[in-house]
Amino acid sequence: MNAWKHFCTITRHKNLVLAGCFKIGLYKQGLLHDLSKYSPTEFIVGCKYYKGYMSPNNAERMDRGYSSAWLHHKGRNKHHLEYWIDYDIPSKKNGDDTNGHSAMAGMKMPINYVCEMLVDRVSASKNYLKDKYTDRSALEYYNRSIDHYLINEDTRALLEYLLEMLAVKGEKETYSYIKHQVLKGKVPYEKQKLDALKDALHVPV
Repeated sequence: MNAWKHFCTITRHKNLVLAGCFKIGLYKQGLLHDLSKYSPTEFIVGCKYYKGYMSPNNAERMDRGYSSAWLHHKGRNKHHLEYWIDYDIPSKKNGDDTNGHSAMAGMKMPINYVCEMLVDRVSASKNYLKDKYTDRSALEYYNRSIDHYLINEDTRALLEYLLEMLAVKGEKETYSYIKHQVLKGKVPYEKQKLDALKDALHVPV
């Protein structure tokens, strides 16, 4: 029974992401999104720890102290910020005094994967919250989790800007903006300029 419920949950999520990615023009990414969840490594664990109201990955962590399914998943899906964590290169010009020792850091994600990550977060919120979902849900979840994220500052600024736009202007306008502006390279991908754009969302017109 859990196998069927888990299959329905991940398929419903995949279909939501598919629809969202198609709206912003990421057709290939929409089709390929999260296929690893159907692999034995992830699917069997998902069935065992299925809850219906939370991710099986979290349930597995609570039981085993780590999630084997998540470790498999994050290394195969580029729309997750965890895929892009690597050793940073020390920079003398930036005053880096690490004596040549590299530290773990978030790398700057390609824009198309940041956009897929946004759609993924929106779809996950819809999938678990159902009729309680609003355009603010993805932003609220992000704000509860941001403290433990290891993410590049430019990538973080772009994700936060789009989540804020979604909360303020809604999905239709945000997805249109992503398709015609962000993915066309018309929006600067750097923290300072993105933070200014985010602040402008709350300035009365």
